[in-house]
Amino acid sequence: MPSSDMTFDPSYAVAVDIGGTFTDISLLDRTSGQVWRAKTPSTPVDPSQAFMTGVNAVLGDAGIDASVLDQVLHGTTVATNMILENKGAKTALVTTRGFRHVLEIGRQDIPRHANLFTWVKPRRPVPASRIHEIDERIGTGGVVMTPLDEDCVAKVAEAIRAQNVEAVAVCLVHAYANADHEKRVTELLRAALPDVDVTCSTDVLPVVREFERSLATVLNAGVMPGVSTYVERLENRLSEANVASPLLLMQSNGGVAGTAAIRTAPALTALSGPAAGVVGACDVAGACGIKDIITVDIGGTSADICLIRDGVVGLTQSGKVGDWPLSLPMVDMVTIGAGGGSIAQVADETLAVGPHSAGARPGPAAYGHGGTQATVTDAHVALGHLPVSLLGGEMSLDQEAALKVVDDNVAGPLGLERHDAARGILAIMNNNMVGAVRTVSVERGHDPRDFTLVPFGGAGPLHGVALAELLGINQVMVPPAPGLLCADGLLAADLKAEFTRALPTPGAIDQSVGDSIASELVKDATAWLEEEGIPVERRDIQTRALLRFHGQGGEIAVDWADTPEDTETRFKQAHEALYGFILDAQVELVTLRIEAAGRTEASPRPDLDTGEKPAPVQSQMVHWETGDVDTPIYDRATLCAGVRLSGPAVITQLDTTTIIPPGWSATVHPSAALLLEKETA
Repeated sequence: MPSSDMTFDPSYAVAVDIGGTFTDISLLDRTSGQVWRAKTPSTPVDPSQAFMTGVNAVLGDAGIDASVLDQVLHGTTVATNMILENKGAKTALVTTRGFRHVLEIGRQDIPRHANLFTWVKPRRPVPASRIHEIDERIGTGGVVMTPLDEDCVAKVAEAIRAQNVEAVAVCLVHAYANADHEKRVTELLRAALPDVDVTCSTDVLPVVREFERSLATVLNAGVMPGVSTYVERLENRLSEANVASPLLLMQSNGGVAGTAAIRTAPALTALSGPAAGVVGACDVAGACGIKDIITVDIGGTSADICLIRDGVVGLTQSGKVGDWPLSLPMVDMVTIGAGGGSIAQVADETLAVGPHSAGARPGPAAYGHGGTQATVTDAHVALGHLPVSLLGGEMSLDQEAALKVVDDNVAGPLGLERHDAARGILAIMNNNMVGAVRTVSVERGHDPRDFTLVPFGGAGPLHGVALAELLGINQVMVPPAPGLLCADGLLAADLKAEFTRALPTPGAIDQSVGDSIASELVKDATAWLEEEGIPVERRDIQTRALLRFHGQGGEIAVDWADTPEDTETRFKQAHEALYGFILDAQVELVTLRIEAAGRTEASPRPDLDTGEKPAPVQSQMVHWETGDVDTPIYDRATLCAGVRLSGPAVITQLDTTTIIPPGWSATVHPSAALLLEKETA
């Protein structure tokens, strides 16, 4: 069933984003623009249970029946967790004879922040005992050098059967240049091993570089059984609830895809949740007339940072998931271990914060679940940044426990006052994130002062202004529902797919060859758009060229132009912006990629009513850098459009808390976003 089998103009759409602690749900009436939101505890043993619990809760709030849903969107961490925790299916790899150790050899580089002398290469996802070689060989130009020996494939199938594997990855040398052998091997193995999931590299990553291609195929194969089972369970639960609409899942590239595509290439969902948050931030910023933003998504364990220029979410094929490079198109972001649960500890009279986290259980001491280590959240509590009651009154913080762990674990060992210790924890946390922001901005030729900072996630608005101060940014935008922005982002996501082909032999740009390949890929993209039932006026097809200077080991993607000169100019401009120089070497075309999208039409966005500044719901003592101040606390739900609050102030809502320190003010935009600005003297 195509992803848009019901209609490409859905009325009611529901989005579900599952995190480690909470599952977030947003229901949108695309006709009126009204949104209902809910949070429910996640169920790690069976995430589909929390999925339906959340859907039923938000449907109940809206007073509508599940049968009227036209679209169901989902951001999932199933594939991500399986890769990170090495809990994928038992997998075998089939490759060309002589290339059994490609995974083990890997690359000569080490992780950027690793110690050159102590770093240990991570254990490979497939041991050598489950890597099987077959007799065949395709040359770099796609010419058959050694014919495929099908009897050899049959013997390999028997050996794999004896190993009781659950999945098989097929990655033959130079299959990107000629996929005939790889497709045939895949066909033979599926026939011989009907109960085993078999995937091939040309269905996952048909590009050069054997290590990255092999790794992506192996990781895809490893998560395929688990993701397929999960998707089937979700579809069954939706069917039982009389939901006939298609299920769309968020991909790492910031677009959604139907379950058929995800079953074939589940690794495409590796950065599903973070990608949805970036899309949501871009959507809210657009409603405020802001195009250049830096997003900071801060949760309990990690922070994801992304830069968006001119309203366009950039993609990279140099991303990572855990220890593994995953060269699939994904939103270009940097992730670090910094969140509300990040642990502060003193070693050798030095304070460090993160990357280890207290997690959801026991979590910060302030949560009252038995946490005994000081965390970033506990530091906020010690400074008075958080009110006692959270989550709309459903959760109460244990202030005494938070104060105790800050005193015992940080202030005492360092001989500091409590407030100084708490501020030190936050300063280290913020500076860690500033380093990541500079990675996506300064190191890529962008001045962060030219951007608006968009903090979101449960902890993002607590750190937004502090990060802006450190970066010299004068404007911060807090979305209407920062803690549920990943769910909101799903509702704004386009249907997306990529169609890629590497040139048999990289070389100087040949316009006719490039146009011919692009034309064939455009036909594939158009067929996909037709199959999905996407109206012509909402189709978007872009041709991208991946180029490099001769001798380089990585490519840069630019728009494919009508002449080789224009394409080269675009590449050199991008190279200089990224690295600060241009090489005196030939520009080589390596890969062409078609990015196809079915654009989601923007839903109406009702403006907030205007009104007077409300009275604070309460006040409490907050320790700012300037000292203790009895600070008003406002309920964000009572803030009307145009209301302006001067700091110091605290704004609470169901999913997060926003702090406005002295010297800053917040204005409520008609879209319901908060625009925080540094006040001028």
